[in-house]
Amino acid sequence: MTKYKAIFLDIDDTLLDYDICCRQAFDYAMEAIGHPSSDELFQLFFAISGRLFEEAKRGLHTIAEVMELYPAEFIERSGLPSELLEDFKHAFRRGWGLSHAKVAGADTLLQALHGRYRLFAASNSFAHLQRQRLQLAGLSPMLEDAYVSSEIGFDKPDVRFYEEALRRCGCRPEEVLMMGDSPTTDVIGAQQAGLDTCWYNPHQKERPDLHPTYTIHTLTELIPLLA
Repeated sequence: MTKYKAIFLDIDDTLLDYDICCRQAFDYAMEAIGHPSSDELFQLFFAISGRLFEEAKRGLHTIAEVMELYPAEFIERSGLPSELLEDFKHAFRRGWGLSHAKVAGADTLLQALHGRYRLFAASNSFAHLQRQRLQLAGLSPMLEDAYVSSEIGFDKPDVRFYEEALRRCGCRPEEVLMMGDSPTTDVIGAQQAGLDTCWYNPHQKERPDLHPTYTIHTLTELIPLLA
């Protein structure tokens, strides 16, 4: 048995498939504003949001700011009428709250670890939307709680996110493993807070500067590591 009492798990691109969920929410929003969706428009939206979220990881924006910035830039660059901005923004968030496509192995992983470790989601986003998505995906019963930046008050990789999450669960840093796909928010941020880390790297990216405690390429690879 490992030394850990609890495991923090990132949500998007770790438990839930961000790309699929994003397309589902985008299509929902486009239908809500009465405009046909298309691959071209989605790729524009996806590129804008991806760039801004990467900038947020470098501390250039908060997650709350990004949530305002990328709908506005999309509407402007897409040529859609500016008066559709507020409707699109709110519809996308509603669609995001309904999206819940899972990453392969998410159910198996949580079922294997549930009851052996205290499991917590750890995510940047709006808490009520992330909790709703976990519930719709059927993952909530295996999670003790979800720590989300809008409630914690800080965004990953800020050490204060992890410090507050540790305070809430009553664990010391050395008792918790953080698992996620982002080298910045889930590995470096957690390491700076004193946690061991597991980098979920399904695309086998090269990061020789990164030194996680574990590296896995499928979610279920973590199970024997914690046996």
